[in-house]
Amino acid sequence: MPRGKEKSNKSIRRTKMKRTIMILAAIVLFLGLSQCKKQTSGVLEESVEITLDVSANKGSRIDVNTANGTVSFEYGDVVYVGSGGKFVGTLICRGTNFRGQIINATLGEPLCFFFLGNKTPEETLTEGTSTTCSVNISDQTSKLPVISFATSDQDFTGEGTYTAFFLNKAALVKFDVTSTTDIVPTEIHGMKNKVTVDFATCGFVYSQEGNGTITLPAGSGEKWAILLPQYEVPGSTGFTNDGWFYVTCATVSAIGVNEYVSDGISVDFTEAYVDLGLPSGVLWAKCNVGADTPEGYGDYFAWGETSTKSSYNWITYQYSNLNTNGYDILTKYCQEPSIGYNGYTDNLTILLPEDDAVTANRGHGWRMPTEAEFQELYDNTIVSWTTQNGVNGKLFTAVNGNSLFLPATGNLSFDGNLYNVGYVGTYWSSSLNTDAPLGAWYLNFDANGFYIDSYDRCAGLSVRAVHSAR
Repeated sequence: MPRGKEKSNKSIRRTKMKRTIMILAAIVLFLGLSQCKKQTSGVLEESVEITLDVSANKGSRIDVNTANGTVSFEYGDVVYVGSGGKFVGTLICRGTNFRGQIINATLGEPLCFFFLGNKTPEETLTEGTSTTCSVNISDQTSKLPVISFATSDQDFTGEGTYTAFFLNKAALVKFDVTSTTDIVPTEIHGMKNKVTVDFATCGFVYSQEGNGTITLPAGSGEKWAILLPQYEVPGSTGFTNDGWFYVTCATVSAIGVNEYVSDGISVDFTEAYVDLGLPSGVLWAKCNVGADTPEGYGDYFAWGETSTKSSYNWITYQYSNLNTNGYDILTKYCQEPSIGYNGYTDNLTILLPEDDAVTANRGHGWRMPTEAEFQELYDNTIVSWTTQNGVNGKLFTAVNGNSLFLPATGNLSFDGNLYNVGYVGTYWSSSLNTDAPLGAWYLNFDANGFYIDSYDRCAGLSVRAVHSAR
């Protein structure tokens, strides 16, 4: 073969090799640039594991025993991570730091961390989609649900370790609980007990859910509680959650983020019942349902109904229909086929718990008294007409020296008006008049006497609670 031809073929092969190398280099360079671009901007779509370092004094939280102390995070605590205005995952405390998987985090921006006191969000959170979450901090019987927030000290670049300093976003208040005995968990009402996290703004919104209950641990003495920032809350009176004690709470001053009320807010407990030493052992509540003092009239109920209303008559009565002849037709608690809907009868002569206004409003074994228990009250006490704190009523004084006051509450009649207030007391029993089921037995008294009689079930009368024993 001629030498010139051989040289020409080698040159061609070298050219092809160079071209191949250049193409491969271009591909590698392109992939490298693409990978570099993916790591420096945009959203990192794959799941990565990150570590959040809160050691070296970065785990500051409110202490339950001091006004300004700090405690470390506990093993198993959960932190919710936000990025790019959305939820991207959770981290779990493993002792000295938090670790976990996040997805759809925005590269080049700081991560946001939210500690919600290990309360489970009310919403189901989806990484990369959810923009808010909320929790209710009502139950504080086991530990305080401290609300905290932090941002990372450096921008997110992918898998790695980030540091943050948590700031408390709720106030600590000390309640001075006044009681001579151990008590069940204490309920304070009217508080902002719900916090909503906005991942887009890294902000918090505080609100009231339900009646704004904050439940403190059982036992007397000092207690600490987390209250979300709010305006002044006026003093209130309510029951402990088993109904045995009235709870009177002093005014809660206006509080802000991270504020402390270390001087304390007084919470007084008074027994909600009177033990008259009756043969049956029945205990009588000190106040009517809907009242917080013995002289308060409280609410008025139709027999068998558990909530108040504006009109009390057969048309509005829960357990009646009206037939074409205009007769009242009963749909529950009826012993007479002639007045039962389509001849309806049942064997119910005492209100069931779901139809008892006392049980519905106080619960935990409290109920309306029976006809026989009204009679027992009269037979075992000295009964007198009296005026107590400017209110007329009957005073029942037992041999053991304890007494019970029933105010003359009057009654709500068919026309919706209140009659005989201050002159007559009318109180439902839980007993049906089986001879005339349109009526139920009730206590009726005035300055001259004490009577147990039957009254139309649709009328609005007062209710006093009893309990079989403590």
